[in-house]
Amino acid sequence: MELSDIEELYFITHIDNLASILKNGILCCNKVQKIPHISIADPKVQERRDKVVPGGKSKLHDYANLYFNPRNPMMFKRRNGHDKLCILQISVLIMNELGVIITDGNAASDYTRFFTSPQGLIELDKSSIFTEFWTSDDVIQQFECKRKICAEVLVPNFISQEFIIGICLSCNNACKKVIELIKESPLVSKISIKPNLFFQGG
Repeated sequence: MELSDIEELYFITHIDNLASILKNGILCCNKVQKIPHISIADPKVQERRDKVVPGGKSKLHDYANLYFNPRNPMMFKRRNGHDKLCILQISVLIMNELGVIITDGNAASDYTRFFTSPQGLIELDKSSIFTEFWTSDDVIQQFECKRKICAEVLVPNFISQEFIIGICLSCNNACKKVIELIKESPLVSKISIKPNLFFQGG
């Protein structure tokens, strides 16, 4: 993969967290525990993420994580609550920040590799990351594609609000709620409805 292949990066969160994010930025897991928020994380997955990043001293929970493709297994599991979720679009410029790491798959997986950003992009499987479906009759191939589509960009500590360039929502009801929550923010004009990203068709 090359930098030119990436239009933007993505952060999936509960709509009710937007006000806090616009005030404090996107915080890593360890920092966000100190403030009120609604977590959409799978507790079992979070347990697997409680590990040290290879080659470093910090744990995964010390990084805010972004996806290259938000239409992934995490979103699929939460598709029934789509109207409560939003996808924040993040500028690719975040990849040039100091200490940013790229993974070639789900960071919680024992099979995933970690690379310095943005140089590590060359190690990523573009076709698997941007595929629409990860299912396969081949169990091993399906496992690998499911892992790769969840490739991440890990940002130390937090992501500043300045890197947020848009908000994707699944439906009009979600849009009305977000507009009411952030009506004073310039991001109101950067809202888009993309039901397919939330596995809602359309």
